[in-house]
Amino acid sequence: MAGEYQEMAASVPPALKAITLTHVRYPRGDRLGLFLAWVSLIPVFISLGGFVSHFMFRRELQGICFALGLLLSQILNELIKRSVAQSRPAYCELLETCDSHGWPSSHAQYTFFFATYLSLFVLRRSTASRVTAALSWPLAFLTMLSRVYLGYHTVPQVCAGAVVGLVCGAIWYWVANTILVEYFPMIEESAIGRWLYIKDTSHILDVLKFEYDNARAARKKVATD
Repeated sequence: MAGEYQEMAASVPPALKAITLTHVRYPRGDRLGLFLAWVSLIPVFISLGGFVSHFMFRRELQGICFALGLLLSQILNELIKRSVAQSRPAYCELLETCDSHGWPSSHAQYTFFFATYLSLFVLRRSTASRVTAALSWPLAFLTMLSRVYLGYHTVPQVCAGAVVGLVCGAIWYWVANTILVEYFPMIEESAIGRWLYIKDTSHILDVLKFEYDNARAARKKVATD
């Protein structure tokens, strides 16, 4: 008999766990749900499409600090979730997310950190930059809505994530632009900084215009040489 039980146990497949960052489900045929499912992937788009490509093509210290702050914020989120250990909504059984905690929402924390830091950074910059930063706030609120609508979080959980993200974003902006910025010149002049072409242009109010003017000047110089 014991041998039969062992054979049965061996034949049962192990429990599987999804990577919740990209594991998004919505009701079949629900167009709003489909739209909000894509909205809830905004953190993935920002991380992969934004920061990875930014480092590959820009090598900006400010962007690196921004990404580091988001990473630390998500580590803090995981620590809070484990300490509070608040369950997700009952609908989590259908979403297969009951094995993870829900308070605070990591998606809401991520997007509100992003919107806060970006808004503070472009406060004294060009109008185009401020408009871009302003667009991050509707996306942050849509992300909150998507997590509740799709059943991944309760309203208090996404509100908590938004508050934590906002506070962390403001604090990290102060740390990066008051303390860490003092080390930017040293990093720029270091061997690895010169090798990777890491730079800081946060002192330039309109980087787009600055690069445009310099690119035109360089082209004219080449044409006249």
